[in-house]
Amino acid sequence: MSKTEDLSRLYFQMFNEIGIISQLSSNRLERVLPEGMSIAQFSLLNHLVRLGGSWAPSRLARAFQVTKGAMTNTLQRLEAQGLIRVGTDPDDGRGKLVEITEAGRRMRERCVRATGDVMADIVRLVPADDVRAALPLLEHLRRTLDENR
Repeated sequence: MSKTEDLSRLYFQMFNEIGIISQLSSNRLERVLPEGMSIAQFSLLNHLVRLGGSWAPSRLARAFQVTKGAMTNTLQRLEAQGLIRVGTDPDDGRGKLVEITEAGRRMRERCVRATGDVMADIVRLVPADDVRAALPLLEHLRRTLDENR
């Protein structure tokens, strides 16, 4: 086996592990979220709280790497619950802008609190020093992939 094949297998194994972790953690978290709240909806609320401001739906779709249709569906569900507001872009009358409402901020906090027991289990099972050691690599990998879409 060549060095290139060895490296390809190594990176494949890394992404395979990340994918499995994503699937397992999403499933575990979604089970404890408030009724009717999906991981996609929570992730969007979390994004809006974390980064603030108003976002065009197309920009959100790109940020989450989903289709415009999938993002529109998530936005419609959140708007129907009063968790976001979709308004007209003042700079482009044809465009829309999304912002979180106060109810959306409260729901995001409720979701974070709902994940407390899951996080407590993870804290008990995975040493904090291991997490601290892994974070720089994961952050670097995320930034690199994001910059090279």
